[in-house]
Amino acid sequence: MTDSAIAVSGLRKAFKDKIVLNGIDLEVREGTVFSLLGPNGAGKTTMVNVLTTLMKADGGTVRVAGHDIANEAKAVRAAIGVTGQFAAVDELLSGQENLQLMVDLNRATSGDGKRVVAELLERFDLVEAAQKPASTYSGGMRRKLDLAMTLVGNPRIIFLDEPTTGLDPRSRRTMWSMIRDLVADGVTIFLTTQYLEEADQLADRIAVLDKGRLVAQGTADDLKRQIPGTHVRLRFTTAAQLDAAARIFTDSTRDDEALALRVPSDGGTQSLRALLDRLDEHSLSAEEFSVHTPDLDDVFLALTGHTTEVDAK
Repeated sequence: MTDSAIAVSGLRKAFKDKIVLNGIDLEVREGTVFSLLGPNGAGKTTMVNVLTTLMKADGGTVRVAGHDIANEAKAVRAAIGVTGQFAAVDELLSGQENLQLMVDLNRATSGDGKRVVAELLERFDLVEAAQKPASTYSGGMRRKLDLAMTLVGNPRIIFLDEPTTGLDPRSRRTMWSMIRDLVADGVTIFLTTQYLEEADQLADRIAVLDKGRLVAQGTADDLKRQIPGTHVRLRFTTAAQLDAAARIFTDSTRDDEALALRVPSDGGTQSLRALLDRLDEHSLSAEEFSVHTPDLDDVFLALTGHTTEVDAK
C-alpha cells in the first residue's frame, strides 16, 4: 500500500463573508491521478493555491509530501511542481531560454542544467522550436513548455490547474498522454478540471466540488453507480422469452423491436448474481447481457443540480 502524497482534513477558506472551501476532507495516494472536478467558481483554484502554499487556509490541516503546509512550507515547495490555468512562460524568451531560466532558479539542477534542458526539450517534442520566441508557439506548445518548466527539479507531486482549458482536441490528448507518462514514472498528479471526459480518462479517483463542498468522491465507476440510471440490458432470441422475463422483472423497460429488456440495477456483482439467478430459476437465458452506467455528465448533474457550464476562458 502506498503512502499519502496529499492528506487534507477539515480545510476551510473564505474571502470576507464568502466561504470558498467549507470543511474539505480528501486523500491522494502516491503515484496516482486525483481529479478535482467542478464548474467555474467552485473553488478548485483556491484549493490548489492553498495546497501549494500560495494561500493560507483559515482552518483545517494539510500535509503534502509528508509536510505540514503551515509549518513546513519550504519543504512542501521543494517537493512539488505547479502548472496554472494559463501558461506561465516568458513570451520574449525562446523555449530553451525559458527552461534555462527555471534551471538557473533551481539550485538542485543548476550544475547539470544543459542536460536537463536538452532532455526536457526532447521529451516534449520542442527541439525544433527551441530557439524560437515563446510568443510564436501555439497554445498546445505553450502548455507543453509550461509543463516542461514545471518538471525542472524533478517534483514528485505536480498540481495541474485546468491544464487543457482552451486547447484543441488534439493538443488535449497530447497533454493527456504526457500526464499518463508522468504517472507511469511514479509522479503524483493533482488535476483540476471542468472537463468531465478528462477526469474520466485520467483520474484514479475523482472528487466533485460544488459551492465549496465535496459532494462526492470515488473512482469514476463508483460515482456513476451512485445515481439512478444504471441498468442491465438483456437481449433475448424470442418474443416469448422477452414476455417471460418482463413478467419476472416488473420494474423493467422493454424494447420489443430489439427483443431487449432494461432492468434497473446498481451494477454491483451481488445484484448481478441475483438477477442471473432469477433468470435461471425460470429456465430463461439471455442471448446478450451488458451493464450500462450513467456517464460523468449524468453524475455531475445529479449531484449538483447543474452542468459544469464550461466556459472558454
